[in-house]
Amino acid sequence: MLERHGLLLSKTEQYDPGMANLNQPAGPPLLHLTISQLSYLVAVADVETFSAAASSLGVSTSALSQGLAELERRVGVPLFERSGRRQILRDEAADVVSYARRVVADTRDLSRWAADTAAGRTGRLRVGMIDAAAVEHFPEHLRAFRRTNPDVVFRLIVSPSGELLEMLRRGELDVAVLVEPARADDDIDIDVLLDEPIVVVAPEGQTIGEPASWGPWVLFPRGSHTRILIESNLRALGATVEVVAESHQPEVLREMARLGVGWTALPQAQASSRGDSAGEVGPVLGTRRLVVARRRTRTAHPAAETFVETLRGVLVGGTN
Repeated sequence: MLERHGLLLSKTEQYDPGMANLNQPAGPPLLHLTISQLSYLVAVADVETFSAAASSLGVSTSALSQGLAELERRVGVPLFERSGRRQILRDEAADVVSYARRVVADTRDLSRWAADTAAGRTGRLRVGMIDAAAVEHFPEHLRAFRRTNPDVVFRLIVSPSGELLEMLRRGELDVAVLVEPARADDDIDIDVLLDEPIVVVAPEGQTIGEPASWGPWVLFPRGSHTRILIESNLRALGATVEVVAESHQPEVLREMARLGVGWTALPQAQASSRGDSAGEVGPVLGTRRLVVARRRTRTAHPAAETFVETLRGVLVGGTN
């Protein structure tokens, strides 16, 4: 069986050439007009002479005359009549001029839209960020992007790094700012944004001592990129890692430390809230690297490129 135009045909069926025209609209064939020809007609309708029209368009008078002659030929209806040494539009050309104005105006709008889309000033952008990126490191970057790109339909999702990475792989995000994955991924492009210190935070009322005295712990959930980094560094210092509570949210971990549930380790920017830490802030355990990630197989996305350049530009300026 062969499938053609949504129909199943057996190999023995005859193909009728007349069938090819069944889906064609009735009426005369479409006119093969160009935007340049129509813009010439609009210009001539707006000024008194061909030379003035040509000058307004930045073309030669001969090029404009030839374009209008070809337009008249393709329309198949006389558009001009001679008045002395000049050619003027016939009254019958009014409908053609009106059509030309609409097409030229719509084409200008399309050109502006295409330029804005190519420059990343319009379109849809889906951005994922971990909470520290959205709240602590890049809020000004987000506001700057929104101010300078008001026509971009912008969607921001705040989630842990692992979830953002999966959403990126599934094509549900265009760009993500997250903690650098422990393993390279052939499908993901990674660009470094910044290195962020991770510090130990003692429960309120306790003093930072030797690592062997630290704990028990309230940490990010098992398997998270930051949790893996924290556990590795704690063990390297000789600390016992006994985890009694978990949360994805740094402010929850900080509050549990404040209540004496356990010790925690947080990115330095999140170790305190409004200047008040949960308890004594200890040494830097190490650093986690925040990166911007995009799918390697993605098609060009100008708005995403503009967003990433916004992040990089402010960083280069020394804001973070």
